[in-house]
Amino acid sequence: QVQLVESGGGLVQPGGSLRLSCAASGNIFSTNTMGWYRQAPGKQREFCASRSSSGWSAYDDSVKGRFTISRDGAKNTVYLQMNNLKPEDTAVYYCYILPSVGDRSWGQGTQVTVSS
Repeated sequence: QVQLVESGGGLVQPGGSLRLSCAASGNIFSTNTMGWYRQAPGKQREFCASRSSSGWSAYDDSVKGRFTISRDGAKNTVYLQMNNLKPEDTAVYYCYILPSVGDRSWGQGTQVTVSS
């Protein structure tokens, strides 16, 4: 079993920045992908970004050029640096880990609110 703990959400003005962190613990398969989804009120959960243990990154078009995902393998932690935030980025952000063998695990979510 894998546990994920997110931190770093909050309230920020449009154009501002936030950095989300997600630490994984437990039975972690060495080959995996970690990343972030988000869910705005009344909408489905949508993909934001991911980074594999081999170093590949992927971004949704809506965040490309503004968000950067990174990982610290030694700490089993993934980060999401969010710059130039917009009101439409307001959502609950969920971290996940997907091993090459096994099921996806989710974090509890962290709220990001972009408002003046």
